[in-house]
Amino acid sequence: MNHLAAPVLAIDLGKTSCRARITSGSGDDLTVLAEARGHGAPGLADHEGAELSARAVLETVAHLPADLLAEVQHVGIGAAGVEAAPHEVAAFTAELRLALGATIAVVNDALAAHAGAFAGGPGTVLIAGTGSVVFDVDADGSVKQIDGWGPWLGDEGSGRWIGQQGLEACMRAFDGRGPATTLLADAESLIGSIPALPRWVSSTGAPARQLGTFAPTVIIRAEEGDAVAADIVDAACAHLAVSAAAAGTGAVCVVGGIASHPYVAAHLATAMHEVGVDLVAPRGDALDGARLVALDTAISYDGRVVRDDVHAV
Repeated sequence: MNHLAAPVLAIDLGKTSCRARITSGSGDDLTVLAEARGHGAPGLADHEGAELSARAVLETVAHLPADLLAEVQHVGIGAAGVEAAPHEVAAFTAELRLALGATIAVVNDALAAHAGAFAGGPGTVLIAGTGSVVFDVDADGSVKQIDGWGPWLGDEGSGRWIGQQGLEACMRAFDGRGPATTLLADAESLIGSIPALPRWVSSTGAPARQLGTFAPTVIIRAEEGDAVAADIVDAACAHLAVSAAAAGTGAVCVVGGIASHPYVAAHLATAMHEVGVDLVAPRGDALDGARLVALDTAISYDGRVVRDDVHAV
């Protein structure tokens, strides 16, 4: 452990899961001291967003060693809804500052992923998880967003989109409007009957996240050769490729849980090639980006970072 610098806590808060990592040192001497994973939250812009997001973070970090948490002075967080819900963000950071006794820095989860992928530098990143968005950041810090407009107006090709398309295909197969698919039995097992699926989608109060939980099943069935599932995954990859191409840079770094599946990754690479977009490897992940945001106030898009300094209170 590097005793010259206090440990830093980085948080990647998604709709499906929350990841936490404590590190010390920097550069080649960076050391991971502890990691934890917990449940995610619907997003800061959702109903009770601040409360649910803070709960997700605090329940996750409760699995980290208490002695390390006590030494943390800076916390960096990537979370959905930062720019859409300023009042919720203020409540969220204040609660975490009081609970953790540290300075809090929060940024849009996609920008945290971008910061990790490009070590805070310029570039284009496609994040494909429960939601989907492309962020292009140029050398002067200007940010261009493509999609990422949420589950009801956008996020095309995302985990939510794939899961929803899969369940819609099941409804069509059930009532005779669409072709047969092995997904039908999978969907029925979720709640016992196909007509009850609409109730299942809304049963948790987080329908986008609930729909996204069916995406892995769609991908598995596509890999096994189910034509309906395969068409859905191909369409998702086409949507993601169109979003990446809209950035106009010709090269993109792809991150996120959906994009990391080997079957999806292979089909997405093909879709990217078809629209003339090259793939570049990420230098780090969203937790690396959250750590960078916590410590670097000179980052080009620091104006989009919300900071709550424990020493200013």
